[in-house]
Amino acid sequence: MTVISHRRSLGFLLFLSVISLQFLSGLSDDSKSQKETKTDTHSSSSGMSGSTVVILCIAVATVVGLSFFLFRLWQKKKREEQYARLLKLFEEDDELELELGLRD
Repeated sequence: MTVISHRRSLGFLLFLSVISLQFLSGLSDDSKSQKETKTDTHSSSSGMSGSTVVILCIAVATVVGLSFFLFRLWQKKKREEQYARLLKLFEEDDELELELGLRD
């Protein structure tokens, strides 16, 4: 069950990053009044910034995914420790019963 939710969250994160990239590309300035040389340098720099944005989005998605995975692993370990303490609490203690004279 957690694997399915983990995959869904990664899919959702990927979907959001793709949509944010669409918004960023829509906000870029593509005016036609610039000279051809300026257009060439602008397109190469916007291509560079576009790839930088993609790399940053992938890095952020990786960090978020890794953090989510580690948090879930920590939760599972903590839950197992609490369950072990609960079992130990309700474990029958034969020595205590003998000391109190409840058992022969």
